[in-house]
Amino acid sequence: MEPFNNISALIIDMDGVLWHGDQAIPGLIDFFKTLRDQQIRFILATNNASLTRKQYVHKLAKMGVTVAQDEILTSGIATALYLSKHEDPATTRVFVIGEDGAKEPLIERGFTLTGLYEVSDSKNPSKGADIVVCGKDQTLTWDKLATATLNIRAGAKFIGTNADTTLPTEHGITHGNGAILAALQIATGVIPTIIGKPEPIIYQEAMTLLGTDTSETIAIGDRLETDILGAVRTGIRSLMVLTGVSTEEDLKTSDYQPTWLMPDIEAITAALRATL
Repeated sequence: MEPFNNISALIIDMDGVLWHGDQAIPGLIDFFKTLRDQQIRFILATNNASLTRKQYVHKLAKMGVTVAQDEILTSGIATALYLSKHEDPATTRVFVIGEDGAKEPLIERGFTLTGLYEVSDSKNPSKGADIVVCGKDQTLTWDKLATATLNIRAGAKFIGTNADTTLPTEHGITHGNGAILAALQIATGVIPTIIGKPEPIIYQEAMTLLGTDTSETIAIGDRLETDILGAVRTGIRSLMVLTGVSTEEDLKTSDYQPTWLMPDIEAITAALRATL
């Protein structure tokens, strides 16, 4: 592996890197203390769109770590930014499968959110949604899936905040947003446009916030097919930890590789300190 140097900024995934569900991964506090001590800028960039920036700040605070809201970037925020560049929020109606982290950025950008079974028909051609956005939703119901399906089949654009098929939690690896997208795709025959990793949108937005370029920015993640592939597509170096989804075995059959492989954030902390 190449030397661990020229590190001005980090784009850090959260699920599987910093925690499993509500359980912090060992070394979390020391990791962030090292970043602050060495004045390494960072953005916490996650495909998980369920929480808002404020909720992530609170979650980290409960784990003993202080971060600012502008140090967090979710696929929900990236989705709202993307849609606001391609649609007029003032005239665009959106149905959301998702939680506050998917809904609030859209509302802040001026989009109108629609409710259950609001679908266009011959009597009310503008009643339904112009866009269906689907993100992780722990309150998922049959009615939400039905409303999304009806709107997509009526012509609404289909957007996925991310396509992660699984999610590491304190209970083990469970289903992710990609599983919900798969159900809707089968029901409608429509392939969603994906905003989150491995598409470069989040990484590019993070580098804009950091004020860094590709040569001095490193992405840290636990998934080959999202975090690492997204870094490859963006043209930045990457570091994969083994506390999440992907394993060393996965690397043997992958067409792309992380720049560095480390067991966990404790190893990253030690490597950062060694660069002093």
